[in-house]
Amino acid sequence: MRKHIYLWAALIWGLALVGCAKDSGTEPEGPEPVDRSANLLTAGSSGSDILSNENFDRIQIEIAYVEGFRPTTTAMDNLRTYLLDRSFKQEISFIYRSLPSPGEETLTLQEIASLETDNRTTYNDGRTMSIYIYFADAPSDGDDPSEGLVTLGAVYRNTSMIIHEHTIRDLASRDVLITVSDVETTTLTHEFGHLFGLVDLGTPEVNPHEDPVSANHCDVDGCLMRAELEFGHGVMAVMEKRSAKGLEGLPSLDAECLLDLQAIGGR
Repeated sequence: MRKHIYLWAALIWGLALVGCAKDSGTEPEGPEPVDRSANLLTAGSSGSDILSNENFDRIQIEIAYVEGFRPTTTAMDNLRTYLLDRSFKQEISFIYRSLPSPGEETLTLQEIASLETDNRTTYNDGRTMSIYIYFADAPSDGDDPSEGLVTLGAVYRNTSMIIHEHTIRDLASRDVLITVSDVETTTLTHEFGHLFGLVDLGTPEVNPHEDPVSANHCDVDGCLMRAELEFGHGVMAVMEKRSAKGLEGLPSLDAECLLDLQAIGGR
């Protein structure tokens, strides 16, 4: 009889231990979800954050490129210099990520945004602002090559940009005096102008200078933010004109655009 009592007591005690283990234990916590909200705002709405050090004093740029379409080192060095000249940031870093081709003949902005959702790895973190640039192997779905209308780049969120690298390389191959890095640099700096909020995209104009025909572009002749610099035939025409005049360097921001940037915390 005593033996049976001991067995029942042991059984009850064992069940109690099992019950306690289940009740007191907690499932291991996974990583906290990344807050992407600050990087999903409208294009041009974060110009002050990019230019000033009030909220962020570092910029990290994630360069996602389709295999075989990595941007030139010269263009990226030029971009770094441009950002150092226009902003008060002293630390600007690049992270390169090679991606497989999405296998599309053309890309819409919606498809580009979806690719970013799938592939972007860096977002604003503490005092570091993150910017994402995707170098694609496919042209824009809105291109009309027969008319020379090809899109080189576009911004679609406050920290997101698409560069149609395949289109840039095809364009540069048609003129022995114009290099791939020239077209890349002009496209990157023009599109960063839009991320800054130019022209009246999110950064107010100090003096009116927005092109009345092409919204969010500058009406000052020779300015980097001229509308034609967003499209293939325009870039080539501008560069050929500068070359014919013996002008050195690439297009730059005019005095009115610089005044707008200085008003929101830029140089």
